[in-house]
Amino acid sequence: MIDYSIIDTDFCKLTINFFKPDKSFRIMKEPIVTQSRLLSLDFFRGLTMFLLIAEFTHLFENFVEPEFAGTFINSIGTQFHHHPWNGLRFWDLIQPFFMFIVGVAMPFSYAKRINRGDSHKIIFKHIIFRSILLLLLGWWLYCIDSGKIVFHMQNVLAQLSITIFIAFLIMRKPFAVQIVVSLVLLGITELIYRLFWVDGFNQAFTPDHNFGAWFDMLIAGELSGGHWVSFNAIPTTAHTIWGVLAGKLLMSSRKGKDKVIILAVAGLIGLIIGYSLNPVTPIIKRIATSSFVFASGGWALLALAVSYWLIDIRNFRKGVYFFAVVGMNPLFIYIFAHVGGANLINQIIKPFSVAFFSWAGENGVNILTAIIGTWGLWFICYFLYKRKIFIKI
Repeated sequence: MIDYSIIDTDFCKLTINFFKPDKSFRIMKEPIVTQSRLLSLDFFRGLTMFLLIAEFTHLFENFVEPEFAGTFINSIGTQFHHHPWNGLRFWDLIQPFFMFIVGVAMPFSYAKRINRGDSHKIIFKHIIFRSILLLLLGWWLYCIDSGKIVFHMQNVLAQLSITIFIAFLIMRKPFAVQIVVSLVLLGITELIYRLFWVDGFNQAFTPDHNFGAWFDMLIAGELSGGHWVSFNAIPTTAHTIWGVLAGKLLMSSRKGKDKVIILAVAGLIGLIIGYSLNPVTPIIKRIATSSFVFASGGWALLALAVSYWLIDIRNFRKGVYFFAVVGMNPLFIYIFAHVGGANLINQIIKPFSVAFFSWAGENGVNILTAIIGTWGLWFICYFLYKRKIFIKI
């Protein structure tokens, strides 16, 4: 039996919290929780974050080099790059997975705080602070990348600031209400893209000539590059809302087998709707079309169903904690790797890779450097995990 009052991402002796309603910075000591955690969620989050930090070390870039053209390695490497426009690759699922995972954790975190005496009002204030801080962090990362002040919010942190806030507002509403809200957000997005009238931006599914591109020009004065748009936060709120509903299901008293079946069926429905819509509304991750949201949401539900069945029902533990330790500090490792931590580790490793593995060729050295660099980022997470230090907002 899982004790849901203590399940959260902050199980630890030492948790560093930013922007608590009562204090702007606080260090809390809490009991260590192990067997009562929902390990499938830790694994799912950790695997997603591990893949993200591997990207920051440029691991996947090396598998699509010309020397691998037409090979199986190139085919696999392609799946770790975003589709250029209409289509769906594995890497297009990473951000939806993370936004979905955050939603799954929200009911657990809410229940924990209620059980320890926090009121809904206090929790709501924390959500407001968290959303503002995520938005500022996401914006700050774009400023770092561009070397100037820009007003883009396409990355996962900035997008989460919107999706978390909206999902929390309706989290206590009935299941039907939350589903309807998610569908309304998708429907509104679909209509806006199709009916937008401004010349040059009235081509619904054409790169940089759609409503999303116009919206970025409005708030930033420029396009973000790569055809990404800030307005994605609205349709992809559905991912976080569906995650909340999945989290409530996992918290329920239903049998484990029934939970898996419900998640799997919901996932299949999402896939059927998403791929069936593709001829009418193209599956495009870069502007988060409704077909993309349904398809990626379906894959997220299926991934959670498999993880829950394998880890929490079948009690499979091999390799789970390897990924879970990364998922314990997702915010820290994401920002650390993004602002240059991954490149710094690679630079430290590169001379030794060249010295010992030059026989593997330039690309081979780059691959080995990236692999070792990814291990280095993992070890930082492990170092924090062993000392029970978890940084969150």
